[in-house]
Amino acid sequence: MKTLFRPAISLFILLTLITGIVYPLLVAGIGKAVFPDQAAGSLIVKDGKPVGSKLIGQNFSDPKYFWGRLSATGPYPYNGSASSGSNLGPLNPALTDAVKARIDALKAADPGNKLPIPVDLVTASGSGLDPHISPAAAVYQVERIARLRGIKAATVVGLVDRHTESRQFGIFGEPRINVLSLNLALDQSSKQ
Repeated sequence: MKTLFRPAISLFILLTLITGIVYPLLVAGIGKAVFPDQAAGSLIVKDGKPVGSKLIGQNFSDPKYFWGRLSATGPYPYNGSASSGSNLGPLNPALTDAVKARIDALKAADPGNKLPIPVDLVTASGSGLDPHISPAAAVYQVERIARLRGIKAATVVGLVDRHTESRQFGIFGEPRINVLSLNLALDQSSKQ
């Protein structure tokens, strides 16, 4: 019996050390060396303090800011530990009601806006944490933000243009804008 337990226990300890300590430390070390920003959480720092991540959306509800995509996480919006989609199908009445409520909120915040409402302003992303909006979603909000902040719409459009990220490697994905970065630039612009 001893002859069976000794190799089993030795192998258990060896594999625990390799897979539980050595491998995670090696992967973390390579990640920090090769991708230091991503390994640190892709944090956005303002005045020496982290204010958010480039990878997780923020809940902006003040009409003086750009609003991002809806979050499908619970128990509160943009909960990084509860990433998931809403799992509501296109025929689900709850999805229809949520989209109608968001459309009503957008129209109430900017009743004079006659532009078509971009779909990413009324639907959640697959993860429920998307930090980006489309350029069309940003342009839809420009007049409201310019009016409420008392700045020229051209200034806000300039910020949108400067913060528009192109397709990855020129072919993957769609042009997008990180809402947190854009709102931070908007605050900085308003101070000047």
